[in-house]
This record gives sequence, structure tokens and C-alpha cells, in this order.
Amino acid sequence: MPRFLLTPRQRECLKLAQQGKTAVQIADLLGISEHTVNSYFSDAYRRLNARNRTHAVAEAVRLGEI
Repeated sequence: MPRFLLTPRQRECLKLAQQGKTAVQIADLLGISEHTVNSYFSDAYRRLNARNRTHAVAEAVRLGEI
């Protein structure tokens, strides 16, 4: 069974970000608050040692997370 660095929800948010969705759009699609989406991103940045959303998406792709 593969071990992932990110949670399923973090991966889902980053996949949607990769498609160009904003935090507001992601929140609407997932039925959660924008604050929650931004919390997922913040934790994902930390886990991936990323500086921003674009860097986090690139690192997630590079690591096979998304």
C-alpha cells in the first residue's frame, strides 16, 4: 500500500488548484469553507516545503502525490 505525504483532501485541493481553480471555487466544489481550503493548502505547503500554491502543485506532481 503506497504511503502518501499528503492527506486525501489536500491532494484533492491541489488537483483542483492544478486545474486553475481558486480557493473559493474549490470550497464551493467540495462543500467546505474557503478558510478550510486555505488551511489544507497551508499544511500541504509545509509538508511539501513549498513556497506557494504553484510550487506546491509542482512538488505534488513531482512526488507522485497528484
